[in-house]
Amino acid sequence: WDNADFSRGVGTTFYQEFSTLNTAKPPFVLDVEAKVRRYLRSSYSAVWTLKITWEKAPVYAARTDTRKTVTYQAVLTTDGFRSYILMLYQDGGMQWDYTRLTSTNVLIGYT
Repeated sequence: WDNADFSRGVGTTFYQEFSTLNTAKPPFVLDVEAKVRRYLRSSYSAVWTLKITWEKAPVYAARTDTRKTVTYQAVLTTDGFRSYILMLYQDGGMQWDYTRLTSTNVLIGYT
C-alpha cells in the first residue's frame, strides 16, 4: 500500500470478516482456500479470513488530483497455525502515477 488519501470524499474502504471455525464456509472462503492450496501446494483449511477492499482510492495527496484512483484488495487468512495474505489488484494493476510518489522504487506486492 502507498498512502491512499480519502480526505476529499473520494473512494471507500470496506471490510468483511469470516470466522469459520465451527460454521459452514461461504463460497468466498472456499475460493481463498483453493487459491492457497493451488499457489502453495499444501493442504489448507481456514478458520478465519478478513477481506479488505479499497475502492477508487486516490493517491496521497488527493488535494492535487482525485482523477487517478485504484481499487485493490487484501485477503488475510489463517488456519490457526499458518497465515497468508492474497493481494489483488484491479485489471491493469496500480493506476497511480508512480513518478509523482515520494519514493520511485515501487513494486506491486510485498517482500
